[in-house]
Amino acid sequence: MKPPSTDEEPVIDSLNPSASPTDSAGADAAIFQKKLASKNDEYLRLAADFDNFKKRTRRDSEQKAAAEKESFILDLLPVVDNLERALACKPSPSSQPLRQGVEMTLEQLNRLLQSNGIGNVEAVGRPFDPHRHEAVSMRHDPAQPDHVVLEVTQRGYCHGEKLFRPARVIVNDPGHSPGAGRAR
Repeated sequence: MKPPSTDEEPVIDSLNPSASPTDSAGADAAIFQKKLASKNDEYLRLAADFDNFKKRTRRDSEQKAAAEKESFILDLLPVVDNLERALACKPSPSSQPLRQGVEMTLEQLNRLLQSNGIGNVEAVGRPFDPHRHEAVSMRHDPAQPDHVVLEVTQRGYCHGEKLFRPARVIVNDPGHSPGAGRAR
C-alpha cells in the first residue's frame, strides 16, 4: 500500500534529475518575478495611456467649447452692428422710448462681450494696420497724419491679441483729393 500523497511533494525536474526542489522553487520565483515585473510594466503603460487619453479628451473638449463660443460671438456681432446703425439714425420725438430700448439692449450686449473678454479694435486716430483694419475708403484730411484711420464704418473685435473681425475703416490718403481722379 502507498502512503497517501501530500501537496508538498518535491517537484523533480524531468530535464535535470539532479536538481533539488530548492533549485526548482528558486527558478519558479524568478519566473514569477519576471511575470510580475512584466505585468507591472504593462499596468504602468496602461495607466499612462489612460492619463494621456484623459488629457487629450479634456483639451479637445476645451477646444470645441472655445470654437463654439467663438462661433456664437461671430454670429452675435451683426446684431450689435444693426443696433448701432439704428442708434445712428436721427431720432424723432415719438421714437424716443424705442431708442432708449435699443440703447439699453446695446449696452447689455457690449457688457456681455466684455465679460467674455471681447474688446473693440481701437482704430480712429491710429495708423492703418492691415492686420487689424480693413480699408473700405480713403479721403484726405490735411489736419491728420498720412495713413491714419479717420473713421470707423464697422467696429472690429478681438479677444486679447486674437482678431475676431477687422475694423472697417476710412483711411487718410495724402494723394486723395475730393473730386479729383487719381492718375496711375
